[in-house]
Amino acid sequence: MLPWTELASADAPGGDRLRLLRRGDEFSIRLSGGNELMNSRLGHSEEELARLALARLQGRAAAQVLIGGLGMGFTLRAALPLLTPAARVTVSEIVPELADWARAHMEDVFAGSLDDPRVELRLDDVAALIRQAEGAYDAILLDVDNGPDGLTRPSNDALYTEAGLRAARRALAPGGVLAVWSASPAPAFTARLARCGFDAETRTVRASGSRRGNRHVIWIARRA
Repeated sequence: MLPWTELASADAPGGDRLRLLRRGDEFSIRLSGGNELMNSRLGHSEEELARLALARLQGRAAAQVLIGGLGMGFTLRAALPLLTPAARVTVSEIVPELADWARAHMEDVFAGSLDDPRVELRLDDVAALIRQAEGAYDAILLDVDNGPDGLTRPSNDALYTEAGLRAARRALAPGGVLAVWSASPAPAFTARLARCGFDAETRTVRASGSRRGNRHVIWIARRA
C-alpha cells in the first residue's frame, strides 16, 4: 500500500493544525493529532446534504444558497447541477488555505466547481454571514465541524444553539430550508429545531454511498 504524503498544513481558528495528505489519488484532511476530518473517497453524505435540501426548493428559479464549510467541495459540487443558471451559491470558509488546496492540489476532486460563475467563495465565518442576513437565503447548508454533538472546536457551538438556529431562521426566506450534516445522531437537536420555528425531518445516510461504512445524519428543516 502506498504511504501517505503530507502536501500542506494550515492553522485553523482555535489553535488546531490541519494537514492535507495524499496517497495515490486519495486525499485526506486531518487534525495534527491524526483524527481524519474528511476523505476524498467518503463524500456521499455531504453530497446528500445538497440533494435533500435543494429538492425542497423546486420552483425557485433564482435560488440563493449559502454553504457553510468548503471542505473538499462535495456539497458544492452536488448542488450546482440542481440549480438554475440564475441561482447563486455563497460558500463560506474560515480557513483560507483550504481554498488554496482546492486549486493547487485537489483540482480533480473539485471538478471546476469553484470556477462556476454562480459561485462566490467568502473567507469568513458562516455564523457571521448568517447573523448579517435577513430573509436572504432560500437554503442554508451547514457542514461545519462534526455536527451539533460532535464538535472539535467549541466556537462552532454557536451555530447549533437556539440563538444560532433563530439567526438561521431569520436569514432564510419564507419556506426556506436549513440543512445540517452530522457525524452522529443528536436527538436533542431535533427538538431544538422545533423550538426555533422549524419543521424538521432526519435522514441517515452512509458516508460512502454503499451499504457498509459509517452512518451520518442529515436534518432537513423548513422554516415554518
